[in-house]
Amino acid sequence: MTTAIRNLTFTYPNQEHPVLADLSATFPDGSFNLLTGPSGGGKSTLLKLIAGLLPLPTGSQITLAGQALQELPATQRASQVAMLFQEPSTQFTMDTVLDELRFALENQQIPAAEMPAKIAAALDFVGITSLKNRHLTHLSGGEQQKVALAVIVAMDSKVILLDEPFASIDPAARLDLLQNLVQLSQTHGKTIILADHDLSFYERWIDHLSVLEAGHLTTLSPEATQQRLAIFSAPQRQLTHVTLPDRQLPVILQGQDLGLRQGTRQLINPQDLSLFAHQITLITGPNGSGKSTLLRALVRLTDYQGTLTYDGINIQKRRRKAYARQVALMFQSASAQFLNVTVAEEIALSHKYGRQTYFTPERVDQLLAQLNLTQQRDQIIYTLSGGQQKKVQLLCMLMMAPQVLLLDEPLKGLDYDSIQAVLSILKTIQHDLQLTLIMISHQLSGLDGFVTLHLQLADCQLRYQEADQ
Repeated sequence: MTTAIRNLTFTYPNQEHPVLADLSATFPDGSFNLLTGPSGGGKSTLLKLIAGLLPLPTGSQITLAGQALQELPATQRASQVAMLFQEPSTQFTMDTVLDELRFALENQQIPAAEMPAKIAAALDFVGITSLKNRHLTHLSGGEQQKVALAVIVAMDSKVILLDEPFASIDPAARLDLLQNLVQLSQTHGKTIILADHDLSFYERWIDHLSVLEAGHLTTLSPEATQQRLAIFSAPQRQLTHVTLPDRQLPVILQGQDLGLRQGTRQLINPQDLSLFAHQITLITGPNGSGKSTLLRALVRLTDYQGTLTYDGINIQKRRRKAYARQVALMFQSASAQFLNVTVAEEIALSHKYGRQTYFTPERVDQLLAQLNLTQQRDQIIYTLSGGQQKKVQLLCMLMMAPQVLLLDEPLKGLDYDSIQAVLSILKTIQHDLQLTLIMISHQLSGLDGFVTLHLQLADCQLRYQEADQ
């Protein structure tokens, strides 16, 4: 089923310039197409237009197997095109994984007798059969992305659109899911159109790599494709500069017999844990292992076993508001952290309660320019792309300047240049204000030389790691 786009121009209301400008492209039947480009460049918008989730402007045309998209009834369109959103939780309707899959198939009017086999096959295909009866809100971000992908597999649509599908997924699972997508394309004839900023692992699998920038889509030659992918090669994902913690390092957060449970599941076995002041510590581990839960425990947002102390004092004995100004968590979902409508209002709120002597108006203007957000200052924050929202969120959290800043997937949805800008800003401010940074990231490209300590969560144990050889 060839997907063809002709003369597509799209402008959001109240915006002066089009996001997509006279764009034309063809995605052949059964092909695997990778889209990349700067944050806010229009990749999500393009996918939503193909999915029929945004109104198609007059004079623009999108066809599926020669039939105009707008002429397809909604029920038929769902069987032809399925999309995985950048934030999968926003597309869930039901409470459990099983109910979500059933709901999707019911909307396609699949006979009830056929559902169990389709659901079992989809769960097995994505490798999440064990999550079948789990509550969706109890899953990690990466597990939620896998569930959303299983829903798409069960729907058996001809064209599969994926917006940053691996943003919260660990490298091993990322490779497994990528191979599953290749199988859908090569064996089942599905057309895959996938938007991603992290180009790791794609070199063997994709048919075409296209760059969407300034409203225009350019498909790269095989040579240019390999050059672009080489930036994310295996050596770029190694951590060769981390060290084991020196015994002389000051401890800022201390866990004694610290353990974490989720219902009947033991995430982290009780153990002693030291987190060190003025360091940049990276936490890695498989999806659903408890990394985000650990950060939530450190800010008293979830229960834990044992004792946690901050600067030698039990955190349960500290006043909650005062402690929150010392130890703060940057959520994995940027939109969950915003309290205002526009970027300017959000920045003003952080400035009011933040480190005003350091974050002067001039410095904030400079940081906005470094993050390529100057033009977005007066925009409604929820109209920004996922990557732009992430950069606003990071800036606002830094302006609050807590002594310890916990970062849950701070690079999620960011293009390569944005990652470099974010890491540079983090390094500078961490040095200037002597902050302690503790971050979770499945995106490892660019982190070598940035993080100083590497803490790995595996088999319910946290252990500091030596440098990769």
